[in-house]
Amino acid sequence: MNISIVVPVYRGEALIEPLVERLAKSLPTFSKKYEVLLVNDGSPDNSWAVIQKLARKYKWVRGIRLMRNYGQHNATLCGVRAAQYEITITMDQDLQHPPEEIPVLLKQLENGFDVVYGAPKKLPQGFLRNAMTANIKRILARVMGIQSVKNISAFRAFRSELRTAFENFQSPTLIIDVLLSWGTTRFVSVPVEIERPEERSNYNFSALVKAALLILTGYSTAPLRVASVVGFVMTLFGLGVFVYVMYIYFALGSIPGFPFLASIIALFSGAQLFALGIFGEYLARMFDRSMDRPTYIVSELAGK
Repeated sequence: MNISIVVPVYRGEALIEPLVERLAKSLPTFSKKYEVLLVNDGSPDNSWAVIQKLARKYKWVRGIRLMRNYGQHNATLCGVRAAQYEITITMDQDLQHPPEEIPVLLKQLENGFDVVYGAPKKLPQGFLRNAMTANIKRILARVMGIQSVKNISAFRAFRSELRTAFENFQSPTLIIDVLLSWGTTRFVSVPVEIERPEERSNYNFSALVKAALLILTGYSTAPLRVASVVGFVMTLFGLGVFVYVMYIYFALGSIPGFPFLASIIALFSGAQLFALGIFGEYLARMFDRSMDRPTYIVSELAGK
């Protein structure tokens, strides 16, 4: 198989050279032709200088420098579109995705699948981080309509021809896995050895929450349905309260006072604000896309 490997780079000055050196040892053992695309996603350190040095040292290393930081998925999409060979592999820069595990993914492609994920045999993060990540993956699998794949990861191999399904995609916010699902439903995940990165991940809790909101409001209408259900339930509750008030009035000759009224107002106001918040998220996605902002802009290239 001829392979293109895409690695988004951010604050990877000390990480990408060891990664490329391990790729240099492992790639010739299972691929005839190969290339490594290092996409510098507006990294503030000296990552680009390291990429240029690696491109001079290895003729199969190509560097792409983006004008600013666009995000991991945007940088990955840039590399996917620039890939030359029929199989594309994406992986992180911090070596938690060992190059030696790539043949495990390629074997599943040979079995007829179009997208293969390398799922960690043991999750490398802490309990809370692992739980949050697992829930986001479940949400993403539901949005993609592929319930059989729960272990979605950045360590993935797929047929490069799938990019024709989203060749005209243009939006500043994206999830690369959803775009891949536009071209196929033949997904699978396989267990691989994942190394625990020494460097702290660039994804913190806030970034994970933002990713979950993007998945839900950018590629699914489920939150709108939730808002509709909440509104319907609140309507039924309001009718129940009205019946209760009428009963109290005719049975006891009085109506509950201000605390009762204030609690009802607070309840309905909260439901309305919840629904408005969901609508606001959708309007924000529509606003982003209506501005026609680019997914990324390439500033400089390195290598052939």
